[in-house]
Amino acid sequence: MKDPRLVAFGERVRQIRKEKGLSQEALADLAGIDRSYMGHIERGDQNITLTKIFQIAKALEIPICQLFDGVE
Repeated sequence: MKDPRLVAFGERVRQIRKEKGLSQEALADLAGIDRSYMGHIERGDQNITLTKIFQIAKALEIPICQLFDGVE
């Protein structure tokens, strides 16, 4: 069973990515993350490191705290 926090985080990443008009591949490239790994993150399959979270926030040009809005 997936951790609901990871699923919520992944959904938040996907939501912001789509709002920014980025494909999953484009975000992965900007963040320096493999595209398939990004897919795992967005599906909540992957418990990612803090370093990766910082990379995603930087790629999305948002404060890191925005990635956690609505994630409990």
